[in-house]
Parts: sequence; structure tokens; C-alpha cells
Amino acid sequence: MTKIGFIRHGITDWNAAQRIQGQTDIPLNETGRSQVRALAERLRDEAWDYIYSSDLSRARETAEIIARAIGLSLVLDQRLREMGCGQIEGTTLEERVSRWGDDWRTHSLGIETKESIVSRGLSFVTEIVDRHPDANVLIVSHGAILRQTLLHLLPPAACQERLRNTSVTALTYRQGDWSCELYNCVKHIK
Repeated sequence: MTKIGFIRHGITDWNAAQRIQGQTDIPLNETGRSQVRALAERLRDEAWDYIYSSDLSRARETAEIIARAIGLSLVLDQRLREMGCGQIEGTTLEERVSRWGDDWRTHSLGIETKESIVSRGLSFVTEIVDRHPDANVLIVSHGAILRQTLLHLLPPAACQERLRNTSVTALTYRQGDWSCELYNCVKHIK
């Protein structure tokens, strides 16, 4: 059995302003670092064997804080990056509507397809399951790629809630089947 803990990075200034980050490399803010320290303290009492992260700074710093707290070496992988959001990166909904109209989602704005995101996410998860059978693995990444990957591992009804910053979603893989032990848990945030 392989257990994977999927973690969304801590909050950034752009998260707080509801700006699309995509693959723009926005760092954690102080609130985000505080969230991550609380999460690291929570994870200290759990058994984790490996930790992987997106190379974008908000996820990487989240993973570095956790890795130091629980004594693991961090491995970065570009497949765990957030979806590329093309021309909408850095914009708020109001700005998108102002620039491209209410139907901005129908325009070709260089946004990565869901198929591409899912392909990256599933490729990585499949590799982890093959590489680490019978291990507990943390994966630190981003909201859209985590959500799209989870939608392909779990029944859609299980993934309706938007993933919160520093949330933990724990899945186990046993003989070809995925089960969810924990979804979008932020009990470490007071």
C-alpha cells in the first residue's frame, strides 16, 4: 500500500488578492509561512518517508519548511507546477472581464488544457506509486493541478470542495484502487 499526502502550498499575496498565479513564481507571504509552520508541526507526529514538490517558490518553500521539520530530503519536479494560465496570469476576475468580456473563458488566451494538467499529474503519481510501494509520500503542489489529478483518482463527488491553502488530502493506493482517507483538511489552522 502506498499512501500519498497531497498538500496545497501556503497562501501568497496573489491568493489573497484573488489574482491568477498559474506558473508565475509568486512567493509565500507571512501568513502563508505561518500556515506552513503549523502544518509542519502537525506532520511531525505522522510517519512520512518522502517529500516531492513543484519547483515554483510558493510550493518549494512550503515543502522545504515541512521537510526540515520532519527530517526528509526534498525532491523537486516540474510536472507538479501549477497549470499554465497564459495571458490571464496576474489578473483578477474583474480585470479579465474588463479586458476580454464576460465570455473571457471562451477566448484562446494561452491557458494550459485540463488534459495536459491531468497528464502531468497522473504521470507523476503513477511514477511515485511504482517507485515507492509501501511508503508514505508527501506531494506539495498547487490548487488546479491537484484538483484535476484528484478528480481522476477519486469519484467526482469526493472532490467538490475547493482545496484550501496548506490543506492535506490523503489517498491510499492498494492493488490498483485508490481510497481517500482525508480530504482538504486544515485542522492545523486555527
